[in-house]
Amino acid sequence: MEGDKGTVCVTGGTGYIGSWLIMRLLDQGYHVRTTIRSDPVVYTSSASAVVFNGKDEDEMDESFWSDVDLIKSLKNFGGSYMISKTLTERTVLEFGEKHGLDVVTIIPPFVVGPFICPKFPGSVRAILSMVLGDKDQYSHLLNTSMVHVDDLARANIFLLECPTVKGRYICSSVVITLQRMSEFLTERYPEFQIPTLDYLKEIKGYRVAGLSSKKLLDAGFKYKYGLNEMFDGAIQCCKEKGFL
Repeated sequence: MEGDKGTVCVTGGTGYIGSWLIMRLLDQGYHVRTTIRSDPVVYTSSASAVVFNGKDEDEMDESFWSDVDLIKSLKNFGGSYMISKTLTERTVLEFGEKHGLDVVTIIPPFVVGPFICPKFPGSVRAILSMVLGDKDQYSHLLNTSMVHVDDLARANIFLLECPTVKGRYICSSVVITLQRMSEFLTERYPEFQIPTLDYLKEIKGYRVAGLSSKKLLDAGFKYKYGLNEMFDGAIQCCKEKGFL
């Protein structure tokens, strides 16, 4: 543990991302207070505030915003959550600009890896849908951006400690198609019955663009984890907690 770096407030401390972030902050010498709701400085948004805009792009960066009207037209797709993330992030940034506050938002895609929170994180459940046999999730994973939970926690701390950062920062280290994910899972975890490529070819859905982390990388951040660590950590944790 490093020396005393001061006190940090983390909202949503019992959730997947918040609980892991608190652990890492404590490791690095911060005192941590957690609340259910508070005015943040580094606000954790979501990829859903970026990618749902109807634009035909292979990759999107922080300049893209989701279109609320388009989200409303997507049936059975978690619209309320996506609209909330989009409008809240805009409001946080506008509030900071208006009141002269140094506000940074961090935008993660699907967050994957081990977890210390008591509940089964929704993002981990979705990413492991082919392991769990949850066919309803397949159409949401046609082109999936992901990040390891520890990389996301480290990125939050990096942005908190970097004096020159401002605005939005995407934190996404991997982009993978549904078919490639099936191949990866079949090869690495032969004990599970993974859907075949022929079956997955028939899956239809809204294909979202990949996410670019160029701005975060240019600021000096470096990712530590890849696909192997994301899935190994998630699957092992699920086994230990009885979800698999």
